[in-house]
Amino acid sequence: MRAYTGDAVEAVSRHEGEIWELSRKIWEHPETALEETYAAEQLCTYLERQGFRVETGLAGMETAFAAEWGSGSPVIGFLGEYDALPDMSQALRPEREQIKEGGAGHACGHNLLGSAMAGSAVAVKELLERDGIPGTVRFYGCPAEEIMVGKIRMDEAHVFDGCDVCLCWHPMGCNCVANYSYAAMASVKFRFKGLMAHAAESPDQGRSALDAVELMNVGANYLREHMIPQARIHYVITNGGGKPNVVPPEAESWYFVRAPYKKQVDGLVQRLVKIQKGAALMTETEPSYKIESGCYNTILNKRLNGLLYESLKRVPAPAWDEEDERLAKALLETLPQPALEGTLGSFHLQELKGETLHRGVAPLRQEPSFLAGSTDVSNVSRRIPTGQVFTCCVPVGIPGHTWQTVVSVGSGIGRKGMKYAASAIADAAMVLYTRPEELVCIREEFEKTVAGL
Repeated sequence: MRAYTGDAVEAVSRHEGEIWELSRKIWEHPETALEETYAAEQLCTYLERQGFRVETGLAGMETAFAAEWGSGSPVIGFLGEYDALPDMSQALRPEREQIKEGGAGHACGHNLLGSAMAGSAVAVKELLERDGIPGTVRFYGCPAEEIMVGKIRMDEAHVFDGCDVCLCWHPMGCNCVANYSYAAMASVKFRFKGLMAHAAESPDQGRSALDAVELMNVGANYLREHMIPQARIHYVITNGGGKPNVVPPEAESWYFVRAPYKKQVDGLVQRLVKIQKGAALMTETEPSYKIESGCYNTILNKRLNGLLYESLKRVPAPAWDEEDERLAKALLETLPQPALEGTLGSFHLQELKGETLHRGVAPLRQEPSFLAGSTDVSNVSRRIPTGQVFTCCVPVGIPGHTWQTVVSVGSGIGRKGMKYAASAIADAAMVLYTRPEELVCIREEFEKTVAGL
């Protein structure tokens, strides 16, 4: 059977300039969840220009779309993301400097993520077309990953139905297969309705919804002692009232609840609901809550992960130059050593301690590890066999959701890591298109795993 690694790398290389320009445009126009109109338009335009059929407005979301080329089986899905994070605006320099005060920034590298997957899909399309290989290439434009909405709504609308396998990647500080089970998560908004009154003249007539929010948050903090160590509860107050001299009649807090498995998350949410009722009783307010979204833990596929690992090893990893090293060292110096070591510990990559930019490929571990973070990719993984790789786009140890990441993914470091990811994904996809026995084995493992859930 023909090996397509060289062809895949060459095909991605032909489009490298275009996808880098695309990623830079998205980096320069950061948009937060469900507001990614510019990014979605840029990606759609690029894919249409490359011969893909584009359908927009999927699952009731303006910025969700699918782009398809080809026909018949197999159908391989390429998952792309492009949302930024609020309050992460950052200039392209190794010191904190906002471009726009309070503005958004690509602190998770999704400017690279969507662009690389689009470039990979185009490269694969060209190879299938050149050699007359049957199959369908389907790129999914997935908004709002940062708030756990995009792929969840798309999955509920059965957008991913018909795919044989879905592939994805994420910018990280290492080159490896994402042999991790991301945590299950629930996004919940807790609201209280009280009674307005003048805070000075008649405070006794008021019933403070803000008091209820604060008391609930105290109760949630006491709950931390009585939950499993792997669980996480974090919150913000999204509505605390208007003016200090008015007893707030309405208030709201927004919680993210995480744990290794969804049943554990559901249990914690129910305990928080009880805490909310207690806070309402103490303040004589009316409680309500709404589960905004949620995701499962990731379902991993050993066969697919092994295939992706071989692709990572076959494709040439980034060759870092002096400019890359200088920027990486400058960024690393902005964070204390414990923070850097903590990031490596979270991803179980302590062996990379001391490296500036990762070279080579981290070994594929036989047993998966749990991560505290969550991703809506997990919901896709329960529907369709799904595999993901990480590539080095930031210095080793730099945590995500930081201004340091914004700088790195807008630099040459991000460019090289993006090209590597696009090439590895294209190589793996060509294996799936040309070796039907791999798809059979991947599907068999998937069905066995899902049956055991």
